[in-house]
Amino acid sequence: MRTIITYAVFIVIVVTAGILSGLSNGPGDWYQALEKPFFNPPAWLFGPVWTILYVLIGVAGARIWQRAPKSAAMQLWFAQMAFNLLWSPAFFGLQNPELGLVVITGMLATIIAFMITAKPVDRVSPLLFAPYLAWVGFASLLNLSIAFLN
Repeated sequence: MRTIITYAVFIVIVVTAGILSGLSNGPGDWYQALEKPFFNPPAWLFGPVWTILYVLIGVAGARIWQRAPKSAAMQLWFAQMAFNLLWSPAFFGLQNPELGLVVITGMLATIIAFMITAKPVDRVSPLLFAPYLAWVGFASLLNLSIAFLN
């Protein structure tokens, strides 16, 4: 029962924090007016993708928490969450693609560091982060392109 509760708590907290960060720092008219690259995905895609990713992030966090709550992997998990939750306020809230790029670079670095550090603790957690790494890598390119075009 404790395992199920741990998973539920991590998933609910991560999904809720992600949704709140996104809703309180929505794209708005400013973003709509920006020049975007040809590979910019449609707006409707971001919500479902991030919801799935947040569930995977929550599961990975719960797995590491259960195995090594005071480990470097867990600290990196929290660090990547901090960067993740700072990106929308930096990019959309402050309307600053360059600051968003700084934040997303930190997010990418902590995702990679987490994956490397978590592997000896739990082989599944880095696999759960693989889609997240791919999406944030793509989002980084998108962020860089928007900063360059504007």
